[in-house]
Amino acid sequence: MSLPSLEALLATGLPVVACARPWARDLLSAYPLAGFVPMKGAWRADRAAVRNARRLASHRRSLGLLLPDSLSSALVFRFAGIPCAGYRDDGRSLILRWPCAKPSGPLHAVQSWYHLTRHALTQWRLPAPPSQPADELRWQAAAAHEDEAARALAQAGLVSGDFVLIAPTATGLHKGRVKVWPGFDSLTRSLQARGLTVAMSPPEAERQAARDNAPTALLLPPLGLGAFAALTRRAALVICNDSGVSHLGAAAGTRQITLFGVTDPSRTGPWSNQSVRMGRMDAWPAAPDVLSTALDLLAPPAV
Repeated sequence: MSLPSLEALLATGLPVVACARPWARDLLSAYPLAGFVPMKGAWRADRAAVRNARRLASHRRSLGLLLPDSLSSALVFRFAGIPCAGYRDDGRSLILRWPCAKPSGPLHAVQSWYHLTRHALTQWRLPAPPSQPADELRWQAAAAHEDEAARALAQAGLVSGDFVLIAPTATGLHKGRVKVWPGFDSLTRSLQARGLTVAMSPPEAERQAARDNAPTALLLPPLGLGAFAALTRRAALVICNDSGVSHLGAAAGTRQITLFGVTDPSRTGPWSNQSVRMGRMDAWPAAPDVLSTALDLLAPPAV
C-alpha cells in the first residue's frame, strides 16, 4: 500500500533508501533504490542500521519520511541524525522536523500515506505528485519473480488463467478474533465439483493450517513474496481473506474476491478496481454467496 508513496519519491530523481521489514526487499527488488535497510523492530539495532546507511550514502543531506505512526520509528531516525516528516500520532510532534496533522475523515491506508508523502515533498520544496493516488497499484515484478512463478505452475501441470488460487490462512488475530473465513473447504469442493482446479501456495509456516482449512486444494510449493505476487497474476481468480495476500494481489493487478468478517473494508481492503469485497467488519459472507460471485467472475464474457 506504500507503492504510490514510493513512486512519488523516486520521481524526484533523488536517491531513495527504503527502510522496511526484511521481507520487503524481495518485493522491491525491481525498483531503482539506492539502498535497502532491513528493520527488525528493535529500535537500538534499527537506529544503528539507519545511521550506518546514512554514513555510507554518497549524498550529503538525508531526509526521512516515516509512514509508520509509532513513536519508536521516530526515535530511530531522530537518534540516527535524520530529520523526518511524519504524522503527529503517539506524541511524536517534538521529535519530527516536519510534523503533519492527519486529514479529517476516514481514509484508506494508501490515501493516508500518500497525503503524508505529498506533505513531505512540499515541505522539502520538491516536485509533489497529483493530489490523489492512482486508483490502481502498479507493482513492478523482477524477471526472477516471473520465472519462479512460471516454474511452480509448470511443475504442478497448471496453465496460466486455468486455475483458482485461494489463500485460506491469515496470521495473527484482529482484536482477538480470527481473520480467516470459515468457508474455504466447502467453497473449494464446490468449485472442484464444477471441474475447476483450486490451488494454494501458503508459506511454509502456514502450510498445515492451509491443509486443514482446504484439504482438497492442490498444494503448490511455498514461494517468495515477489514470486507469489507474480503467481496471482496467472490465476483466473484469487479468493482470500483481508490479509497480505489481498494486498499482494492488488499490487499485481489481480482479479480477486476479498473476504471480510473482522476488519474494516474501507480502511484495510485492497486498493484495486479488480477486487470484489464481500462481508463486513462483523459478518462474514455466506459460502453460497461467495460461490455464486466466484462463478460469475469466472464465466466467459458474453459475446
